[in-house]
Amino acid sequence: MTTARSEITLKFNELPQVKPAENKKVEITLTDQNGVTFTALVNAKSWRKAEADAANFSEWGGAVTGKLGQPIADGFEVVEAGVRIFEKKSKEPAAEAVSTS
Repeated sequence: MTTARSEITLKFNELPQVKPAENKKVEITLTDQNGVTFTALVNAKSWRKAEADAANFSEWGGAVTGKLGQPIADGFEVVEAGVRIFEKKSKEPAAEAVSTS
């Protein structure tokens, strides 16, 4: 049998609602396009930084990453989760190629 690591990345473009949890953590719940719910616990400090980054960037995208955990009532748990907010850079039109004769 071949062993594999089950890692997951959940991308979002609006801040999800969070609930306070034990041990200075918050619980993030995200639902994918198929209706599957993922629940992750992240450090409250990391979440506050993510909120600040989202407020500072005009365009941004976010991601929760971690290991796919056990199934729960309506989806899956994400263990060892982390959250990041990335600034989206506006794409500049490609410069037209200059032909030299």
